[in-house]
Amino acid sequence: MMESNASGLMNETRLRQEWQAVVNARRIVIKIGSNLLTGGGEGLRPEWIAARAAEIVGLMATGRRVVVVTSGAVAAGRPRLKLNRPLASVQEKQAAAAAGQGVLMRHYEEAFAALGVYVAQALLTRDDVENRQRYLNARDTLKTLLELGLVPVVNENDTVMTDELKFGDNDTLSANVADLVDADLLILLSDIDGLYDSNPRLNPDARFVPLVEQVTPEVEAMAGGVGSQVGKGGMATKIKAARMAARSGCRMVLTNGFRDHPISEVFGHEPVGTLFLGQEHHLPARKRWIVNARVGRGELFLDAGASAALLAGKSLLAKGILAVTGEFARGAVVHCQDPKGQELAKGIVNYNSSDLACIAGRHSRQFEGVLGYLGAEEVIHRDNLVLTREFCFMPLK
Repeated sequence: MMESNASGLMNETRLRQEWQAVVNARRIVIKIGSNLLTGGGEGLRPEWIAARAAEIVGLMATGRRVVVVTSGAVAAGRPRLKLNRPLASVQEKQAAAAAGQGVLMRHYEEAFAALGVYVAQALLTRDDVENRQRYLNARDTLKTLLELGLVPVVNENDTVMTDELKFGDNDTLSANVADLVDADLLILLSDIDGLYDSNPRLNPDARFVPLVEQVTPEVEAMAGGVGSQVGKGGMATKIKAARMAARSGCRMVLTNGFRDHPISEVFGHEPVGTLFLGQEHHLPARKRWIVNARVGRGELFLDAGASAALLAGKSLLAKGILAVTGEFARGAVVHCQDPKGQELAKGIVNYNSSDLACIAGRHSRQFEGVLGYLGAEEVIHRDNLVLTREFCFMPLK
């Protein structure tokens, strides 16, 4: 029997109650990592992909719609480069992705076509979801594909990735995709059974965590860097994905993809893996875009009064800003830190970093004299502001 404590763990009865919503999910995103596709070795495993396709088609036969977020392009393309050594540069990784993306998609195409289902490729970069119009275009395309009965197969566009453009891991990408399509459920197929309170590969006494109600700092501390040799994500990225999904009310299941039937088992009546719950009062779509898709370009350090105002659902005023770091333009997204240096919120600023540094700590009536123009009274308007500390989350009306 599980014990309930401040980390958000709940008892077995609650787990079984919540699992019914998992079983009833209708729109599902499934993330498949490189380690599963390759078995930890070189090249892809077509038979494993075919088995997962059969499970997904079985779900679709019950009226469900499924998006696959896949890794594996670099792993598929690496043997074609014939380097006989690890990839040594970003350019070599991009080349491997270019060589492998077609191979990866061919395996998915053949696996699903054998079952009478078509797939559709979608390659995304961070820039595609940061730009509001492109974000909406991606959303409309994916939703249309689902309505028409196709399986979108989404991957990061590694052939053009840079540090500024990349998601960095497909756990994060899958959470963004779940948000794009308004998914009920996100499934992360990994090489571990779920979340443990410490790294089970280092600590034989690590305790399994079947259910997480909220991603709190205590839950984040459990992410001990568990990862594979071929994939980029560890447990920390999976916790991040759960937190992102929760903001849209989407549940997430983290489970072992090396099980015999890892997808079908999620829809059985016995819980498997770790279930992360979605927020009951989830954020509206535009605010999810701000907090999940936009990259923070700077930081604002706030005093106690401004921090309290944000928690009360108010806008951020310059008077409560103690310091500004980073270089950013008007309309960029920045992180807001409380007096303890902990992130409190994220939002779209009405001033660039240079102007904001000049008016920090000042009243709005002084803006024109300092800047030479009369700007917005709010540095970040409440409509463009999102609290990021879920354990103190309150919906902003």
